[in-house]
Amino acid sequence: MVALSTHRWPAPAKLNLMLHVVGRRSDGYHELQTVFQLIDLRDAIDITVREDGEISRPSGPAGVAENDDLVVRAARALKEATGTPLGAYIAVLKRIPMGGGLGGGSSDAATTLVALNQMWGLGLTLQTIAKIGATLGADVPVFVHGHSAWAEGVGEKLTPVRLGADSWYLVIFPGVSVPTAAVFQAAELTRNSPPTTMRGFLETGGRNDCEAVVRARFPAVAEALDWLARHGAAQLTGTGSCVFAKFSRVEDAERVAARVPDEWRAWVARGLDSSPLLEELARCSKS
Repeated sequence: MVALSTHRWPAPAKLNLMLHVVGRRSDGYHELQTVFQLIDLRDAIDITVREDGEISRPSGPAGVAENDDLVVRAARALKEATGTPLGAYIAVLKRIPMGGGLGGGSSDAATTLVALNQMWGLGLTLQTIAKIGATLGADVPVFVHGHSAWAEGVGEKLTPVRLGADSWYLVIFPGVSVPTAAVFQAAELTRNSPPTTMRGFLETGGRNDCEAVVRARFPAVAEALDWLARHGAAQLTGTGSCVFAKFSRVEDAERVAARVPDEWRAWVARGLDSSPLLEELARCSKS
């Protein structure tokens, strides 16, 4: 392998502050309304540019085969779309739990696309990168664009929103992975929530239509929701297993975090309006 350069890139997590399932399309996909809140819990992606054109990922999430990893699929999709002769050596340092509904895999893929566009010197716009990312997963575009957002459709219709960077979240992972497909295929899933608006969400809040399905099928998640509800307004994020509560002060979040049962993992994370990926991209562009 001939290496040209190496760089570490951030891949932030997200929370779904609400998730309404408002319909089901003829192709089986669901029509959604959701609010993506970026948070400062993140993975790290180390990328080394290769001259030999090969794409490899010797270090990544436990139990995920190299060819199945979204970062490898993202790199190959970008290489195929542009015809670049360059390759990449990619190492994924995981901190975001898999199956937790925090978007870790999608964020890793988005970071890989944005980083390689820069490191390979491709010059693609974020809009073009997001279209490639959408073929890998519905949540990838929000991480490519790098802003907290109001989303509709299958999650691809994005409107950036400013939710404020003064919010703190206690996020709990109860140790189980929830498969997204199983949740959306559940017969008991509510699929006819009345459509709302971003203004409506800001005025009255929202809910997660998937929470009842996950609660019923995964007792550990139900236990975490019940525990956190004694300390704040507990919610499920996305279709995963992580639960969270919002706090106005970091001290309040940390005080509750200190009481989290030892068998669960917990993080106190700050809400972000803009992704650290965009900040890193700006720094690289100036250098």
